[in-house]
Amino acid sequence: MNEVGEKYLPIGTVVMLKGAKKRLMITGFCSMATNDPNKMFDYAGCIYPEGFLSSDQTALFNHDQIEKVYYLGFVDDEEKKFKAELNAALKEMKTSNE
Repeated sequence: MNEVGEKYLPIGTVVMLKGAKKRLMITGFCSMATNDPNKMFDYAGCIYPEGFLSSDQTALFNHDQIEKVYYLGFVDDEEKKFKAELNAALKEMKTSNE
């Protein structure tokens, strides 16, 4: 699977970031950096295939940093509903900040 496609890929998706040497698995969305609580990243992830080893090894990254999708995570009606709610909440947040 090559195409990055729509923003907010499902949990469990395995990706390679531009310029990276190790793949990441998406584990969460809309994470804040501990050193800059005003900066929000599209995704949180852990290294693949090792998984979550410690909180200081969580990767925060944005959709536009993804070069390649290796595996698309599980998608069902619950995931689709969550993604629609996430996009609506982010759109509302963006509108209120303008």
